[in-house]
Amino acid sequence: MGATSEITSESDSHPSSERGPSVEKKADDSPEYEITVAEAGDLVEPEDPDESYGFFQLLKGKSGHHDLDATATVRSVFDDPALARYYHPTTGYENLHRFDPSERWTYREERTVRRKTDWKIFVWILVMFFGLNIDRGNLGNAVADNLLDDININTNDYNNAQNMYRVGFLIAEIPSQMIGKWLGPDRWIPVQIILWSFASGGQFFMHNRAGFFACRFFIGLFMGGFIPDSILYLSYFYKKSEMPIRLALFWFVDSMSGVIASFIAYGVLHMRGVDGREGWRWLFLIEALISLVIGILSFLFLVPGPSQTKTRWYPKGYFTEREEKIIVNRVLRDDPSKGGMHNRQPITLPMLWRSLKDYDLWPVYVIGMLFEIPTAPPKTYLTLSLKAIKFTTFQVTLLSIPVTVFASINLLWITWLTERFRDISIIGVFSQLWTLPLLIIQYKTGASLSKDHWGQYALSFVLLGWPSMHAAHVSWCSRLSNSVRTRAVSAALYNITIQLSGIASSNIYRDDDKPLYRRGNKQLIAINAATVVAYILAKAYYSWRNKQKQVKWNAMTKDEKARYLEEHENSGNKRLDFQFDS
Repeated sequence: MGATSEITSESDSHPSSERGPSVEKKADDSPEYEITVAEAGDLVEPEDPDESYGFFQLLKGKSGHHDLDATATVRSVFDDPALARYYHPTTGYENLHRFDPSERWTYREERTVRRKTDWKIFVWILVMFFGLNIDRGNLGNAVADNLLDDININTNDYNNAQNMYRVGFLIAEIPSQMIGKWLGPDRWIPVQIILWSFASGGQFFMHNRAGFFACRFFIGLFMGGFIPDSILYLSYFYKKSEMPIRLALFWFVDSMSGVIASFIAYGVLHMRGVDGREGWRWLFLIEALISLVIGILSFLFLVPGPSQTKTRWYPKGYFTEREEKIIVNRVLRDDPSKGGMHNRQPITLPMLWRSLKDYDLWPVYVIGMLFEIPTAPPKTYLTLSLKAIKFTTFQVTLLSIPVTVFASINLLWITWLTERFRDISIIGVFSQLWTLPLLIIQYKTGASLSKDHWGQYALSFVLLGWPSMHAAHVSWCSRLSNSVRTRAVSAALYNITIQLSGIASSNIYRDDDKPLYRRGNKQLIAINAATVVAYILAKAYYSWRNKQKQVKWNAMTKDEKARYLEEHENSGNKRLDFQFDS
């Protein structure tokens, strides 16, 4: 939930105007202005939290309004004459010339703009994410082609190489995010893609453990920051309620890229022996070339923001002036904090420190470190486990596809559930209860399942197809931030917790515990139970914080609220008028 305030109107005057409140800006164009509410009846009330929405309705826009030519502008804090000035964008905001609280648009216009944004902006973000995942996810297919034996390393070396990747990711995460905020994601993201493409292609030449470790480290180093940068970039174009489903599709592409990579691997791994090289070498090289092309094209397709889309190769721009106004005003009405910084304004060290010590986001970070661990080791070892129970290289490659598809479908519907019920914590508990009994079965019946190839695969299929809360968590971080500064940093910090989780999980299945990994499975069960508790505690914490803030805010008079907003303009999610999603 975003900022809330009491909305007042002067209902005695009803001129026939489609533009509603008029804005009188001062001559110096400062953020101080006066609002005269001429007509309040042409605004839509904020969405009903109890209303049910289908998946595709969330994707297309929640409103089921039958009159497409009716006004779709949602009432917001900008319609309150006493408080509106305290939510005004800063003078440095790049879209300020398109901001106008009196702007109105219809459902038809909003639907057209959203579709156009999906095609012009979101689709290419998905293409870039595909480039990320074919490079970071191809290791499993390479292992199925005897990578470990070919360069003379064992499973512990494999674990350590994964850790080197994550260490590189961790080192780069916040610096990369700060560079992206300074240069702009539209410039920095293509550079990242090109750099990791070269690092991934370098795996073609590795011959020993040192080369393997170096390649994985640099791949992680150059990939660090891509996901938070992409999420921050999307937040410039979409409302908060539109982000979770699109982020679900973001990670759906993650899964589908695994499927496509498996098909690519099935063909490329047959190249073993070409030029005297192993098949996995050609796999790394070909997939690196794919991402390199995507990186180069990204310089052409990415734009700085909604009102900065004209380029030398696209002089007309992506949007008309009218469409730019709709995008800017609908996004700011939904979350006024998005007007707090220029999209190329760097995050200073004091800003970074304020965001790092934001304790209200710590519950999400704790969950981020825990929630993927119960399934991470079985997922990492899927190809090795299937090889161990005598499936061939090409059977293993194909058997991984149904698992990936099942997991991606579950990701979509559980993200829809979090929006449908407006509850992330309780849905998160459900996702953990999916995996808990399966881990117990794995622990109790591992010996007998190891003799039943298809029984082991069936268990892995259901376990690894669990409904991941990853997309919902990323959106959760963004919603809890309530400032561009914190939103940029929180996405990076959350991603750091994911990498820390990966480092921890990679040390659970050890060489001395194979092939059943009883000790490791016992640890996974304990972490699974701890994650359930973490979700419940997060729900209790955010409910308590909301109640605490609401009591203080509601006790204030209108003048006291205005003074408070003036004094706490940059307080982010600490402001009393902000409520946390839980």
